[in-house]
Amino acid sequence: MATPRTVAFYTLGCKLNYSETSSIGRLFEQAGYAEVPFEAGADVYVVNTCSVTDFADRKCRQIVRRALKYAPEAKVVVVGCYAQLKPEEIAGIPGVDLVLGAAEKFRILDYVDGLSKAPGKGLVQAGEVSEAREFVNAFSFGDRTRSFLKVQDGCDYKCSFCTIPMARGRSRSDTVENVVANARRIAEMGVKEIVLTGVNIGDFGNGTEVIEGVKPKKEALFIDLIRELDKVEGIERFRISSIEPNLCTDEVIAFVAQSQRFVPHFHMPLQSGNDKQLKEMRRRYKRELYADRVRRIKSLMPHACIGVDVIVGFPGEAEQDFLESYRFLNELDISYLHVFTYSERPNTPAIDMEGAVDMEERRRRNTMLTILSEKKRRCFYEQHLGQVREVLFEHSKEPGLLSGFTDNYIRIEAPLAENLVNTIAQVELLSIGSNGLVETAIRQNVGLPLS
Repeated sequence: MATPRTVAFYTLGCKLNYSETSSIGRLFEQAGYAEVPFEAGADVYVVNTCSVTDFADRKCRQIVRRALKYAPEAKVVVVGCYAQLKPEEIAGIPGVDLVLGAAEKFRILDYVDGLSKAPGKGLVQAGEVSEAREFVNAFSFGDRTRSFLKVQDGCDYKCSFCTIPMARGRSRSDTVENVVANARRIAEMGVKEIVLTGVNIGDFGNGTEVIEGVKPKKEALFIDLIRELDKVEGIERFRISSIEPNLCTDEVIAFVAQSQRFVPHFHMPLQSGNDKQLKEMRRRYKRELYADRVRRIKSLMPHACIGVDVIVGFPGEAEQDFLESYRFLNELDISYLHVFTYSERPNTPAIDMEGAVDMEERRRRNTMLTILSEKKRRCFYEQHLGQVREVLFEHSKEPGLLSGFTDNYIRIEAPLAENLVNTIAQVELLSIGSNGLVETAIRQNVGLPLS
């Protein structure tokens, strides 16, 4: 019997990328390939890239070098946002054999089977992003207890710092019926939690195909989708990965508050706590709307976790602007921050703006907000000590331990018990360990009321 061809994957960036990598992996599996660990050496390496920051660009080069270290004769294929934005640049990286754009990546097998390892520049198959018109569904399934389910792709927003519309194209969505069908398939695989992913998932409902010059009529809204998903048997938890504050409506918040399956965890990008920067960033709200969304969530779900994306060092952000943003974030009843240092991205309006902030100053501001985030997270954890909450257990990276998250995204650890992996159990939140995780006592089948 012939040895099957092998493929290995490396994913950079967001949960959406992870869902798409898994779907590409299933295409290879159906074609007879066996997936192997990255370090094992494979016949084909697929690198799924991000291009939100310069770091992601550099990381891509490092991963290609690592792949060739493990398997010098392997075919190396690069897909993802970086591949769409800078295909010729990636094709020039030594060892890269094929670069696929947004419209081509799900037809990867059409190109790989006839690909030969040859010296020189890699082959580029990356059309205009406008060619990425159709929605291609995807979800992850692997060694985790949760699945990332793609429900939307692309973005029609024109934030001045962002390359995503150029990398992924116009906003388009799956249908409610197909998302529900995928959720049921995931449930049959034994997964307990689904994380809904997309570029701008609150914009769900724009249709499965982009038609040039035609503004699609929405047949369904995000609220319609989550109402139907809430009925899916077998999935214990649904989590919304990220939603724009202007699309996180009262209706969505109220639904999550009464849902048995959608957990009390919201991640809303803010980007700046200063209206001056929000305007320059071309965001679709002012900070008061954001504060109102936080108040609304906390009024219905005092225990809810709220995460925030924020950018420091945007052009024109003077020290007083940053401090105003810092004070705004400090006063918000939020749980943690994802802090990004602004980096110049080609072909975005922001790159030509005046008032560039010195890089060292950007790093200093990042450090200040990172420390604030740590304080916010610890405060949020401390508010729940002594309570009993439900945790979905999974293997920890540390030997001899379990880790997991409560419904409201408190990360815990507990002694390893294999029978608890991929199960949900009640735990009492006891204390915060030196590593910042919450230590627990497992209260299986005790029937204690949740706080």
